[in-house]
Amino acid sequence: MADPLPNALGPLLREARARLVAAGVDDPPLDARLIVEHFSGTTRTQAIADPEHEIDSNAIAAIDAALGRRAAGEPVHRILGYREFYGLRLALSPETLEPRPDTETLVEAVLPFVKTIAAREGSCRILDLGTGTGAIALALLSAVPTATATGVDIAAGALATAARNAGQIGVGDRFATVRSDWFEKVSGRYHVIAANPPYILSRDIGNLQDEVRDFDPRLALDGGVDGLTPYRIIAAEAAPFLEAESRIAVEIGHTQRNEVNDIFRAAGYAAGELFRDLGGNDRVLVFQWE
Repeated sequence: MADPLPNALGPLLREARARLVAAGVDDPPLDARLIVEHFSGTTRTQAIADPEHEIDSNAIAAIDAALGRRAAGEPVHRILGYREFYGLRLALSPETLEPRPDTETLVEAVLPFVKTIAAREGSCRILDLGTGTGAIALALLSAVPTATATGVDIAAGALATAARNAGQIGVGDRFATVRSDWFEKVSGRYHVIAANPPYILSRDIGNLQDEVRDFDPRLALDGGVDGLTPYRIIAAEAAPFLEAESRIAVEIGHTQRNEVNDIFRAAGYAAGELFRDLGGNDRVLVFQWE
């Protein structure tokens, strides 16, 4: 059994870090700081300026429990209950994929087009397929005050989380949700269809990092036998939901550029414009529909 945690902020941070080092987690200093700050309500500045600041017993108990969960492999942001994405704090739930920085590439890729349409037409209508936390749609809405978005997901819990996130960041009046298996229950036409679809090969799910395999919902990961099933659905079924001048933006696995391009070209689209993530990996394709 671990020794009791100290109640002074500086020693508490050191002990939290030591526990996570012993557990072999990837980034013990960062995760220890995130956990301690979140459950104690303190800041990095306080830890430096007042390391003897006393933490109350309830916070100590919460930190102790959180450190145990992290040491057992649960991702730190699942423990905190939120993840930052594009400057937004988004709540997580068991039905949502944890949004990751790579997906911000999709937001950046399509944002200039959203701004152009909104300026020209007074609004831009966005459809976010597999919305999860709402990350893509809400990032675009936060950047373009006249845009509107519909978040689609097959999981009711994900839609509830996305709607709550929209309300928390002040865009709830411009964000609607539809429970649908891809386009099945979707109506209307959109200037942008965006998706970070499942693209992991079914047989590779078991080889993912424990933190992804055991805590992200399988529905948000499994792209079928070859990882391309969702792209085939989007390419085949999107056209009736697109405005005359519009874009489809999809996140891809870093080895899937050619295959996804081929799928969309076979459906009548020109080759997609490629965008790479901060690591230099192929990450997003944007297709035009004229």
